[in-house]
Amino acid sequence: MTLFDDWRARSPFYNETHEAVAASVRRFVEREIAPHVDAWEEARAIPRALHRKAAEAGILGLGYPEEYGGHTAGFDVFHNLTQSDELARPGAGGLTASLMTHGIGLPPILAMGSEEMKRRVVPAVLAGEKIIALGITEASGGSDVASLRTRAERVGNTYVVNGGKMFITSGMRADYITVAVRTGGAGMGGISLMLIEADMPGFTRTPLEKMGWHCSDTAALHFDNVEVPPENLIGPENAGFMGIMRNFNSERLGMAHGCCAYARVCLEEAAAWARERETFGKPLVGHQSIRIKLADMARQVNATQAWVDQCAWQVREGKTEPADFAMLKVQATRMLEAVARDAAQVLGGASYLKGSKVERIYREVRVNAIGGGSEEILLDLAGRQLFAGR
Repeated sequence: MTLFDDWRARSPFYNETHEAVAASVRRFVEREIAPHVDAWEEARAIPRALHRKAAEAGILGLGYPEEYGGHTAGFDVFHNLTQSDELARPGAGGLTASLMTHGIGLPPILAMGSEEMKRRVVPAVLAGEKIIALGITEASGGSDVASLRTRAERVGNTYVVNGGKMFITSGMRADYITVAVRTGGAGMGGISLMLIEADMPGFTRTPLEKMGWHCSDTAALHFDNVEVPPENLIGPENAGFMGIMRNFNSERLGMAHGCCAYARVCLEEAAAWARERETFGKPLVGHQSIRIKLADMARQVNATQAWVDQCAWQVREGKTEPADFAMLKVQATRMLEAVARDAAQVLGGASYLKGSKVERIYREVRVNAIGGGSEEILLDLAGRQLFAGR
């Protein structure tokens, strides 16, 4: 164990089974990911072959139903968090976002899709043969899902989709996209979910260049009279809003835990640098100000991790409160921003050069603070749920 993962040995939520998952994923990361991250960052995408390799290693299927090629027996939410930890070791958030994009694309299908759709889509995705993305956000609005404009009109025995989606992770490589469309009137009651396939005529996409998450391909999606068969509707017509909402707790928990993992990467790199770098005749860590900075970074990470684990326990026990997950996500992203900044201060000029994990993670702070619900939206959501009318 290292500074990165020794906290699990002192947690009541993790045991030897979680460490077995960690060891397995760590070997995969060391062999198949870590040597290639810099090249994938330059290429602005991870190879499709990595999905198949991750499937063979049991990574893609963890927590998904056995009948569709996943594995759930003996696993809980903390095994998923442990896996996310190990995938974060290379310090490239775009890698996890792109490789694990099925984590947001598949749940609506598993929860609401027809059995035919599940059999057709889920096994291929969990085997790494197909890639699925989630298309919710639009250029005209992000967190205001109830106001989305992409429309699907019923014409005879098909839906005709027009509109577009923005900032879609894995959007350039996805074979399937779980898309939110408007099939009814204004507001949340007029939204449906449907599966759009990449080879459908009228569907095009444009790559987007970003500040961070470089090895995650991100796209703008365009729908120009895309004809979608009714069997691609996910759940009942005009019932898609609840399918979207039920995704949010798990997405925010995953992002919060990811922030803890990447903050620990920053802390570990900063601590190693402080031991090796000498100033004024002694290592950086020999200076009281640096020791205080490192200890304060650890304090923030550990406090946030404790809240993550508490919310994960709520998931396991069926006691979730959406306000907790909204506030947790804000706490975690603000913590990551503070820890990444302090790690950069410890590294000094080295943190401004490409090649350090801290430099890469520092550029990825903003996407965590905005994606999955901005700070302002989430705090207002929590405030309304906790205090409005009380």
